[in-house]
Amino acid sequence: MTDAQTGSTDTPEPEVAVLGRLMPLKEGDAFLVADPLGDMSGGADGFFLRDTRILSRLRLLIGNAAPSRLSSALSDDNVFFVCQGTNRPLPPMGGRSAPAGIIHLERRRFLWQERMYERIRLTNHGVDEVILPLAVEYGADFRDIFEVRGSARPARGRSEPPVRDGRRVRFSYKGLDDVTRRTCLSFSEPPASMSATRAAFQLTLPRGRRFDLYIEAGADTCEAPDRERWRLASIQARLAMRARRRRGGGVRGHRSPRFNQWLDQSRADVALLTTDLPTGPYPYAGVPWFSTPFGRDAIITAWQMLWLDPSLARGVLTYLATRQGTTTDAFQDVEPGKIMHETRGGEMSALGEVPFGTYYGGVDTTCLFVALAGAYARRTGDRALIEALWPNLLAAAGWMEARGAANGLGLIDYQRARDTGLSNQGWKDSEDSIFHADGRFPKGPIALLEVQGYAYQAWQAMAAMAETLGQDAAEWTDRAGRLKAVVEQRYWMEDQGFYAIALDGDGAPCRVLGSNAGHLLFSGLAEPERAADVTRTLLSARFRTGWGLRTLATRQPRYNPMSYHNGSVWPHDTALCVAGMARYGERDAVARVLDELYSAAVNFDMRLPELFCGFSRETGEPPVPYPVACMPQAWAAGSVFLLLQASLGIDIDAPGRRVRVDRPRLPSGIDRLTVTGLEIGDSRLDLVFSHIDGRTTVRPLHRSGPPLDIVATS
Repeated sequence: MTDAQTGSTDTPEPEVAVLGRLMPLKEGDAFLVADPLGDMSGGADGFFLRDTRILSRLRLLIGNAAPSRLSSALSDDNVFFVCQGTNRPLPPMGGRSAPAGIIHLERRRFLWQERMYERIRLTNHGVDEVILPLAVEYGADFRDIFEVRGSARPARGRSEPPVRDGRRVRFSYKGLDDVTRRTCLSFSEPPASMSATRAAFQLTLPRGRRFDLYIEAGADTCEAPDRERWRLASIQARLAMRARRRRGGGVRGHRSPRFNQWLDQSRADVALLTTDLPTGPYPYAGVPWFSTPFGRDAIITAWQMLWLDPSLARGVLTYLATRQGTTTDAFQDVEPGKIMHETRGGEMSALGEVPFGTYYGGVDTTCLFVALAGAYARRTGDRALIEALWPNLLAAAGWMEARGAANGLGLIDYQRARDTGLSNQGWKDSEDSIFHADGRFPKGPIALLEVQGYAYQAWQAMAAMAETLGQDAAEWTDRAGRLKAVVEQRYWMEDQGFYAIALDGDGAPCRVLGSNAGHLLFSGLAEPERAADVTRTLLSARFRTGWGLRTLATRQPRYNPMSYHNGSVWPHDTALCVAGMARYGERDAVARVLDELYSAAVNFDMRLPELFCGFSRETGEPPVPYPVACMPQAWAAGSVFLLLQASLGIDIDAPGRRVRVDRPRLPSGIDRLTVTGLEIGDSRLDLVFSHIDGRTTVRPLHRSGPPLDIVATS
């Protein structure tokens, strides 16, 4: 999942971030990235608000040296960053010096209401009183996030000299968009000295005593921090996160602490990235590069969580409906009825230096929007929302019809309207991700395989929703059938037993084996016999690494396990592929791939990154990280829940008041797993899965509301 940049590749520059080094926090439209010491020193570091870095430097020094780090981590709920450290040898002060390791440092930081709160706690464990020089270096460059990622600008606005006021320093920048952006950094104690870039404190710390320094930073207000403000804000931040984590149903393994840790971390990451907008909860795509509403990413994340927490899908659908295209503009790649790809709030977007203020260059998002609406309606029976969205759904279907009419085949294709936009507009949107079997890039318009699957789902969804609303569904059913016939005829490669990844502008297939075919299984378009062939190939060593599925099979042109899209492993991609296999009845292999992705998560401290390298698994060796992957990433975090649904064979039909559990399989090492609090209309249901005598059984526990029809097969 990427942004376009004029004249550059679609991936961020490798030197700005290293996987595992960043310590991210997020709240609302603000996020913060620091190193393990808690320092922000440029590069990708900083405190960002609405795509502008409002604090670019915050560095703590004890005795003019960085402290020694003992440990650093995020709390289990992702609210707090905590670093434990100690001093290096202190210089002589008042005739005495102090050795290393006698001052315990704790930095504890969180965000609340788009404001940074930090407590620096220093405790003297030495045998004598210590005179402790402490300094905080700071700065605010107000760079747009695209500048931080490496985009050069011909000109910038004007930064005003910082204004110092006792315990505060204020920064101000007037952009070329005529918007003034401000930051205020404030301290609970007055520094001994304060400059435009540094506050110095001279502390006397008796033996066994501690000292707390509170710091706050925000865009506008400049309140004086203190213990009570810090305490109240931290309670509010933690309660808000707890409420987000507890939405919907839950999953728990019996006597499976490590597996439960993965579930908990994934749920916490989805909650961290979810912003409560006026339209409802919306999962932002990822930190640091994509902490903003994206269309495709949010739809897929909401789909992954749909069986447990439908509120996410409701929020995503409602928000995207308010951003639906109504005009035609080549710079934004917008057309009437189209659903947005992403939105940005920085200076460069406002000026049109990049097209991402609201950008529509995703060919699949509109189809996915309609398909998610249909899946949501079936999961919840929420007729009122479908009625409210029906004009938006008709407009989206109208855009799909127009795209299909343009090529005469009903296929949904793309060709960017301006060079500033994305050259490839499916989920594999880097410049080199779509090609022919000889490595040539295809001429446009390009009709991606998986997009036709999403369109097939969308037409079927329109038919189902039309029937619910008492309207004629024949037109939508007919479109789904005709599209299916075209895909089976044009994309199937009989000699390969697989589908081509795309058709080019001449209608010639790109005869390349990619994971795109797994998404086609997820849509249910493929004929069962062909689905079986695709499943066998996806589960072969050409795709399967032992950690998940590659995006591109080995021995294909442009295959590179270290690339962004041409051979790496994306957890969400793997999850969609195996959910597609499960749709055609595969269960055992789905459970095995779930185990493999779990093993990968163990090596990433239970937080799956956006992607990692596609090298084959070797005994005793971890998966190889991709150095600039976002972490956390919403659809990576949501992958475990889609994988579990596929492995357990759970299907919920709320209008029919039916829950079907088809031949469930538990992950290896788990003999019992409980799904709790499934809300189905006015009813609440728990499901208890047990592995007994070589088979998995399910026992439903009806908790409240009208009875449900539970159909279980083993």
